[in-house]
Amino acid sequence: MRAIRPSPVLALACLCALALALIGLRKTQARSTPDINAKKHTLSLSLHAGITSDGKDSFYFNGQPNAPTLRLSPGDQLKITYINDLPSQPQEKCLIAPCMDMTNLHFHGLTVSPDAPQDDVLSMLAMPGKSLSYTVQIPKDHPPGLYWYHTHPHGESYQQVLDGMSGALVIEGIESYYPALAGLPERILVVRGRSTKNDPQSAALKQRVELSSDVCGAEHETPHEIMTVNGSVRPQIEIAPGARQFWRLVNASADRYLDLQLDGGTFEIVAMDGMPIALHDRNHPTRIVDHVLLPPAGRVEAIVAGPAAGAPRRLISRCVDTGPDGDPNPAMVLADVVPQSAADALHKTSESSLKPDLKTLNLAAEEEAPPRFVVTFTEDKNGFYINGEKFTPDAAPMVRAKVGTFQHWRIVNASAELHPMHIHQVHFLAYAENDKPIADPLWLDTVNVPYGGSVDVIMDFTDPVIKGMSVFHCHLLNHEDKGMMAKILFE
Repeated sequence: MRAIRPSPVLALACLCALALALIGLRKTQARSTPDINAKKHTLSLSLHAGITSDGKDSFYFNGQPNAPTLRLSPGDQLKITYINDLPSQPQEKCLIAPCMDMTNLHFHGLTVSPDAPQDDVLSMLAMPGKSLSYTVQIPKDHPPGLYWYHTHPHGESYQQVLDGMSGALVIEGIESYYPALAGLPERILVVRGRSTKNDPQSAALKQRVELSSDVCGAEHETPHEIMTVNGSVRPQIEIAPGARQFWRLVNASADRYLDLQLDGGTFEIVAMDGMPIALHDRNHPTRIVDHVLLPPAGRVEAIVAGPAAGAPRRLISRCVDTGPDGDPNPAMVLADVVPQSAADALHKTSESSLKPDLKTLNLAAEEEAPPRFVVTFTEDKNGFYINGEKFTPDAAPMVRAKVGTFQHWRIVNASAELHPMHIHQVHFLAYAENDKPIADPLWLDTVNVPYGGSVDVIMDFTDPVIKGMSVFHCHLLNHEDKGMMAKILFE
């Protein structure tokens, strides 16, 4: 009997299907980002902005497209020479024309000066071929925890952060607030968005992360973004059965929420947004939860335990209802947690010589007083607004704040989609949502504001180092680029 030969078209289709299957099945371990440690109380480096082989904006460190983890201690100084090697003719489109490939850096969450040459996102801007010199002084009493750095040029922030121009920044010493961390292996997990538009591997990538079709209340449009962990799609995170690790995770996406859940496990949260819980609540230094919501820019630092032998476990992000006008934020798998195959060369926390600076604050009077300032988010077909105004670089400060005070602010979301509010230089206590007390209030630098609702916070403007012109904005960076940002003068 003559053998039946498949047609060339059928054979090609089979090869394509096999290739896609291999892409979907490929396993990768969660890569670690290179650490750079301060030496003699100074961390110095050169960082470049450039273009990768696939046309994406990227940080380059030591000639490679990479964003190192910066490690400093309270009292250290961070010095960065930031060189803009982006092309003078942009290869990508920005949300606000004209796109100029300008860039700069923001040190998200750090309580440092907003003036040049520190955390200045207003006047420090480098055009292609130019450079910036940053000298950031970390206060001696700065809270230890996970922070991050990313680009912040108004009008071009969204595309640069979506492409991955971000990295982790650690202020050492958190084990002084929670000694149980000493000796635990530490993992830095930078979660970023990855656009699948015009990607020939789009279908396989979505299948790989088990992207859900449920958009749970958001606009019914096709999701075109998946999440990566340290640059990898659904990597493996190794941990021995029953072993404990200290995970420090940042939602470095440009505009996507994470609702983190560990199959069959819990998170013992030690810090949120870089702020150790013990700093303000020494009697209850951790919170044990089965899932945690992180808006864009949010961070969580938590102890996790390895699953029992033979019990697979996934780190997933649950579907987030972003509102009737919100972008789809479906569930997906971020990583697989697997048994440890060999001893990991992970950074381990050590005994800290820092003396914890525990704070007991009585803010009841400020909480009960009327808000000193109300932030109202609105939007229409022409853009996004704070208190009816679009941001412009030459705008006067919308509000002035006296340094040395705590202030009750109310953030009102008068739109039909979620908005995460972030303010530079300071943290705040989020204590009420929709006029109801929050059961376990925490100190944050970025807070989710429910659509059609409000959040009440106590701003901490007490540190004198913050004097100068700063900003607050929605941390959906496509909204910030389109106008949802305003200036604040700390005086």
